[in-house]
Amino acid sequence: MSEIPGTAGDVVWQSSPPGSIYDYIRVASFSIGPDGLVEQWSRRAAGLFGMESGEVVGRDPVEAFMPSELRPRAHRRIGEILDGKEWTGLVPFRLPGENGVRGLAEIYVMPSETGTGERAALCIVVDVRALRRIETDLAASQAIFGQSPFGFVLFGTDFSVVSANERFATVFGGDVDDHRGRTVDDYLGRSEADRLLATLKRVLATGDAVTDLQLVGTVPGSADRRHWSVNLYRVHSGSGRPVGIAGLATDVTQRHIAAREAASARRNLALLNEASARIGNSLDLEATARELLDVAVPGFCDLASVDLYETLLTGDEASPGSWGSRHQESGSGSAELRRVAHASAVPDVLPGILTGKVPGPPPGSVPGPGYAAEVPGAYGTPGAYRLQGAEDTGPPPLGAVHRYPFRSPCAGALRTARVMDVPVDGTGFVHSTLAVPMVAHDSVVGLVQFSRTKGSEPFGERDRALATELAARAAVCIDNARLYRREHERALILQRSLLPPGDPEAAGLDIACRYLPGNTATEVGGDWFDVIELPGHRTALVVGDVMGRGLRAAVAMGELRTAVRTLALLDLEPAEVLSALDEVARGLGAPGGGDRSGGRWPARTARTSHEADLSEVYLATCVYAVYDPVTRRCTFANAGHLPPVVVEPGEPALLLDVPPGMPLGVGGEPFEEVEVELKEGTLLALYTDGLVESRHHPLDEGLEALRDSLAGPARPLEDVCDHVLSTLDTRHGEDDIALLTARIQGLPAEAVGDWLLPRELRSVARARELARDRLLAWDLGGLVDTTELLVSELVTNALRYGEGEIRLRLLRDRTLVCEVWDAGLVQPRRRRARDTDEGGRGLQLVGLLSAAWGSRRTPRGKTVWFELALPDGAASPELSVDQLLSMY
Repeated sequence: MSEIPGTAGDVVWQSSPPGSIYDYIRVASFSIGPDGLVEQWSRRAAGLFGMESGEVVGRDPVEAFMPSELRPRAHRRIGEILDGKEWTGLVPFRLPGENGVRGLAEIYVMPSETGTGERAALCIVVDVRALRRIETDLAASQAIFGQSPFGFVLFGTDFSVVSANERFATVFGGDVDDHRGRTVDDYLGRSEADRLLATLKRVLATGDAVTDLQLVGTVPGSADRRHWSVNLYRVHSGSGRPVGIAGLATDVTQRHIAAREAASARRNLALLNEASARIGNSLDLEATARELLDVAVPGFCDLASVDLYETLLTGDEASPGSWGSRHQESGSGSAELRRVAHASAVPDVLPGILTGKVPGPPPGSVPGPGYAAEVPGAYGTPGAYRLQGAEDTGPPPLGAVHRYPFRSPCAGALRTARVMDVPVDGTGFVHSTLAVPMVAHDSVVGLVQFSRTKGSEPFGERDRALATELAARAAVCIDNARLYRREHERALILQRSLLPPGDPEAAGLDIACRYLPGNTATEVGGDWFDVIELPGHRTALVVGDVMGRGLRAAVAMGELRTAVRTLALLDLEPAEVLSALDEVARGLGAPGGGDRSGGRWPARTARTSHEADLSEVYLATCVYAVYDPVTRRCTFANAGHLPPVVVEPGEPALLLDVPPGMPLGVGGEPFEEVEVELKEGTLLALYTDGLVESRHHPLDEGLEALRDSLAGPARPLEDVCDHVLSTLDTRHGEDDIALLTARIQGLPAEAVGDWLLPRELRSVARARELARDRLLAWDLGGLVDTTELLVSELVTNALRYGEGEIRLRLLRDRTLVCEVWDAGLVQPRRRRARDTDEGGRGLQLVGLLSAAWGSRRTPRGKTVWFELALPDGAASPELSVDQLLSMY
C-alpha cells in the first residue's frame, strides 16, 4: 500500500498498487437490481468473466453466465436472494460464446436495498482456480523454504534478515524468528561482512544474480573456519517491484578441503614431473644436488640444503651395498659430510641461516636470538656458527666438511634412513624442517633438509612422502653420477695410456700432435692417433675414431690401436693393414670376442648368424699413411675417415682425394691406396671429426675453417696446432679431438747410399767395399766391421736363395739401416744349425749383432734389413760366450 497525499479527519487514504494480493486471488464484484438483472459491473468482474459492462448490465446473470442445465436452480436462488436471504456457494460459469465450462467461482451474495427501499443484491466473486493455485504455491514455498537442506535467507531492501529457514537457524543458532532483523555483521567478520554487504547492494541495484560467492567464517561455539558458497538473486513482487534479496547458502567446507587436497596432489605431481625432467641432466654430483634444490625451492619449501658423504665425493671405490658400513657414526657423531648445495627463497637474513653467516649483533650489544656468534670446531671445522638462543649450532657454510651430533635428528635420519622432524630454531623464522635421507639402492648417500618459514603451512604427511620421493630421485641420480665418474676416470686413464707418450719422433718428419678429451659432463670417446716407426726409416701415421662412447669404446680403441701396431710391424701395405683391421673390428662385436672358434674368426661366423647382437658391433673410421723419407712419397688408405689436409709451401690447403672406403667393422669392400709425392716443407694434417663437426655447424663449414687455419706463412708445428684449436669453433666438450700434424723433411741425398749389384759371387766383396767406404765417409768407422760382416751375410743369402738383381741401400738418420733387395719371394727364416752343419748360422749372427732386423715384401720381391745404433762414444759390448755358443 502507498499513501495518497492529503487526509480527511483521521482517515488516511491509500491505494493498493498493482500486484497486490487482490490481483493474485482475482476478487470481483457486481450488483443485481430488484428486477433480478445485473445493475452494476466492476472492472475486475470484466477481467474475471471476460465480458465488458455493456455486455452484461441489464441482463439476467443466470442466462449470461451459467450452463443451461443449472439455470432452473439458479433462478430459484436468485429469487431467494431478492427475498433477503444471504447465500454463499460455488458456481460454475461460462463465458459468452463458449460451449464448455470455463471456471468455478465462489460467490458471496449479500441482500441490499435501493434508495427507494426495494430489495437488491451485492455479489463478491472469487476465482476458485486462482485461490487454489495460491494455496498450492504457498504450501510448496513453505515446504521448499522450510525443509531445504541448504540455508535459505531473505534480506529486505534495508539488507536486514526478513526470513530464514530451519537449516539456516541450525547452523547459526537460535530459532527462526530470532534471526529476523539481523544484519550480515551478526554472522561474519568485518572484511567478509563488508564484502557480502557490497554484493547485496549490487544485486538489489542491478538485478544481476551472483552465484558461488565464497565466504569464510565461523559458527557459534566453534573456532573452525567454515567455507560457504552463496547464491544471491533479487526478489520481485507480482508487479515487478523489488522487495528483497534471496540468498541460498551451501556449506562447502569439505569440498574446499577436497579441492585443496586435489590441488596439492596436482602440485605434487607437477613437482615430481618437473623433478623427473630437471634432476639428473648432469652427471656431476654437485650439479645434481643443485638441480634438486632448483626444483624444491620455492615450489616445495622456502629453504633447503644438501649434504653428501665425503667419501662419495672423494671417489670411494666401495660398492653401493657397502655404503652403510662405510658410513658408520663415530664417537663425535655422523660420518663426515660436505655441504654441496643450498638454496633460499627468503630475502635478507634467512639466506645467512643456510650459509652459517647470519649478521652479528649491533656494536656494543650482547648477542641475542637471531644473531650469530663463532663457535670454533662446532662442526669439526674452524669457523662454524651457532645461533644464540638455539639448542644446536647453525648450519655449516657451503663446501664445509662437518658431522652431525649423535643424538641430532639429522644423524638419526642418516642412521635409520627415515625422515625426521627437526626442532625449530630460536629465530622464529623457520617453523617446520624435515631431514630426509637420500637413499639409492638401499644405501644412504647423503641428507637433504627442507624448511618452511613463518607464513607457510607446516609439512604434512603428503609433504613427507613427496620429500622422500624427491630425495630418492636425486639420490639415484647422484649414485649414477658417482658410478659414471668412476667409469669415466678409468676410461680416461685407459685412453691416455694408449696414446703415444710425449712428442713422437720420426725420420724425415717434424711431428706435433694434440689430444683433447671430452669434458667430465660427457663420456670418454674412442679417438686415437699413433706414430709407428717402420723399417727403412719409414713412418706410419694413424688417426682413428671408434663410434660410440664410454669405457667399451675406449677398450675397443685400445684393441684396434694394438692391432694397428702389430700389423704395421708386419710391414704390410696400407690397404692390407686396413683389411686386416676390419676383420679385427668385426671380431670385437662377435660372440667370444677375438677368440677363434672352429678354426675360423668369430666375425666371419657372426655375419651369417641371425642371432648376432647388432648393439655389440663396433664401427670405427681410420686413416693409415706410410711415409718414406728417402723418396718423400706417402701412401694413404682410408676407412670411412675424413680426408687428410695437405699444405704445400706457398699454396692453399687442399683435401687429399683419398677414396673414403667403408668404416672398419662393416666388411665386404676392399680398401684402395693413393700414393702422393710430397714436397720438402709440406704440411700434412690428420684429425678426427670432433675438430671440424658439431651440432651447431655443418661438416663443410668445419673443413673449410680447418683449411683456412692451416694456410698461411710457415710457422712451428706447435704453433700451428695451437692456432688451429684456438681458431676453430670446436665446441669442445661435445666430442674428443685428435690432431696429428707432420712437416715433410726428406732424408738428404748424402744420407743415402744406394747401389745395384749383379748376381755373381764377387758382388759379396763389392757390397762390403761399398758399405765400408760409405761408413768412413759418414765418419762411422766404429760400425765398419759389424756392418761388413752383416752385409756379407745378407748379400750371400740373396745370391743363394733369391732371384734377380741385388740392391744394397744404406740409410743414416737417428740409426743406421742397411737393406738388401732381391726379386725372390721366399722370406728368410731363422733356424738352429746342427753341430755338423757348416752353415745356417748367418741370421743368428745378424740377430745377435744388430739392434733389430727383419724382412718385408716389396712389389717386386722382398727386402731383408738390419739396424744398428749410431756410436755415442762408448765401446760396443762384446758378445758373451753363451751368445756365441747359441749359434752352434
